[in-house]
Amino acid sequence: MYNFEYKNPVKIFFGKNTISKITAEIPENTRILLTYGGGSIMKNGVYDKVKKALKDFDVIDFGGIEVNPHYETCIKAVEVVKSENIDFLLSVGGGSVLDATKFIAAAVYHKTGDPWDILAKGAPVENAIPIGAVLTLPATGSEMNGNSVISRVSTTEKLAFSSLKVMPQFSVLDPECVFSLPEKQVANGVVDAFVHVMEQYLTFPVNAPLQDRMAESILLTLIEEGPKVLADRKDYDAAANFMWSATVALNGWISPGVPQDWATHGIGHELTAFHGIDHARTLAIVLPGVMNIKRESKKEKILQYAERIWGISTGTENERIDAAIQKTADFFESLGLPTTLTAYQIQAESVNRIVARFEQRGFKLGEKSDIDYTVVESILNDRL
Repeated sequence: MYNFEYKNPVKIFFGKNTISKITAEIPENTRILLTYGGGSIMKNGVYDKVKKALKDFDVIDFGGIEVNPHYETCIKAVEVVKSENIDFLLSVGGGSVLDATKFIAAAVYHKTGDPWDILAKGAPVENAIPIGAVLTLPATGSEMNGNSVISRVSTTEKLAFSSLKVMPQFSVLDPECVFSLPEKQVANGVVDAFVHVMEQYLTFPVNAPLQDRMAESILLTLIEEGPKVLADRKDYDAAANFMWSATVALNGWISPGVPQDWATHGIGHELTAFHGIDHARTLAIVLPGVMNIKRESKKEKILQYAERIWGISTGTENERIDAAIQKTADFFESLGLPTTLTAYQIQAESVNRIVARFEQRGFKLGEKSDIDYTVVESILNDRL
């Protein structure tokens, strides 16, 4: 196991009727910017509950944050924060709203150059406005980490940054918010959380059995509980297990001391940037390709995954790896997420455009930094 440092200051309120808890978490006389997306919180009652909890505060609404939050929209919010002397940001929605809120919080204090530099050039986050979150869609784990992914429409780019300074001070996780979610969002959330775990687990062994077994427990729970939520959205226990699994998939509990990959995400982001495919659906496409093309360097962990998650223990090594890849793709497909590029009418021309971008940037992906643009091409061609 590698050396590591770990800190997670996020306070979690989990369970029914917990939105009212936010009142005591925000200082008096605070001016709040309430950020949200397309308005689903108006229909499911969450907005009214939040407003009731904030009745003694000065609150300004900022809606319209996209599913893949746009840099351009975030900058508009930054101007509101500055002009209205906002003291606190409250994200009410899914991970996209919270990702946007994190970037807004950091961008307000970015003094030199374009705030996009935080994402494109790794400009340091010197300070950030305090954030709270009311999560309505389990998926990204953003409610308990400092990560954020933002898209810039004008340049068809989707990039990420991470900073402890944008970690929420608190997050409310009420599983009843799952009750009103459409099937597609639930399915996306299950796959998103699943691949978050795989990015931290499916690398190479470093004698970290606790992290491995914690990761495996999340995968098994998602496999068991995800279909239950899809079958009955009002199954509270299944919704609760799904919601908490999505949080711990990316709150840092399984990553200390182990290598991490994130190639699936890096490649998937380009599919979103160029084609607007839902984030989770890009992951469902790319992960089987990464597993296949990188089967040799990931062999030990894929075989472990095959046996512990899918019960595959017979056959040659390559046969077991093939079976594990197929089981993974079958699981995604069973949730309604296609696992090929052709399912989205994406052809070789688009693959070439994505590969050219990786060649231009020059950086390498993967836990061993051995996925260059030529390997990206092989991974994407595998999914045609």
